[in-house]
Amino acid sequence: MPVNPRFLFLGLGSAAILAVSGCAQMQAPAAPTASGQPASTADVTLTRFADCGTHQPPTEVNLRFNDTWALPGVKVQFTYSCYLIRHGNEYMVWDTGQALTAGAVAPKTPLPEQLARVNLKPEQINYVGISHYHGDHTGQANVFTAATLLIGKGDWDGITATPPATGVNPAPFARWISGGGKVEPLTGDKDVFGDGSVIVLSTPGHTPGHRSILVKLRDMGPVLISGDLVHFRENYETNGVPTFNWDRAATLASLDRYKKIAANLKATVIIQHDARDIDKLPAFPAFAK
Repeated sequence: MPVNPRFLFLGLGSAAILAVSGCAQMQAPAAPTASGQPASTADVTLTRFADCGTHQPPTEVNLRFNDTWALPGVKVQFTYSCYLIRHGNEYMVWDTGQALTAGAVAPKTPLPEQLARVNLKPEQINYVGISHYHGDHTGQANVFTAATLLIGKGDWDGITATPPATGVNPAPFARWISGGGKVEPLTGDKDVFGDGSVIVLSTPGHTPGHRSILVKLRDMGPVLISGDLVHFRENYETNGVPTFNWDRAATLASLDRYKKIAANLKATVIIQHDARDIDKLPAFPAFAK
């Protein structure tokens, strides 16, 4: 809230007080929240895009998605998801879904067409945050030509390696690789807007530079979006680790941190690939506030 500062000068042996007003307006710092971060004074909203990839039949998860084979017979309906965050007059996209060339799992509606439903164009997006370098999260990153790319350094190193790391399609990142766009390879957490309202969290394990995201909403409260730290509720509840993760110990450490953040902030947890979590946010184009 803007305030008019007053500077008081007290002279020795004198009761005279000089009040100086009418000087430049100063922005008072926002009061800290329970998490120790300042409360945002900006209007922050969050929505899940309607189409980031086409669902396939439920998947049996015991063999590949749980390395202790703790879930015999369990099938999960996976989904593909990506998100739009508004912070005042700035915008961030979190993950970009499947590519339009991804065959049966390709989205039927490109992200630019979905943005048009909320009167936005791709070039109005300020930041693109990528949870990790797998293709179902990076497929349409290339449409955001004016955005700063936020990605874990471990994953950025895998994208720019020669050859790229296993499972990486570097094509959506060509503009940033060539130096045509700004990229921030993150080594820790990232307070995106500087007020604690949107924080990219370091959660390595699924990939070397994996990230999740915390969005603090005024009405709904804190929301934690997982990336692929965990793929479905049963693994979240039992600390299940997929066989294909980069580092098992790092995955478990990140899960422990994520769960403690969720408990301490009383956050809503959204598991990006679990279709059962879709309804935790309003249907696009409505925003959670």
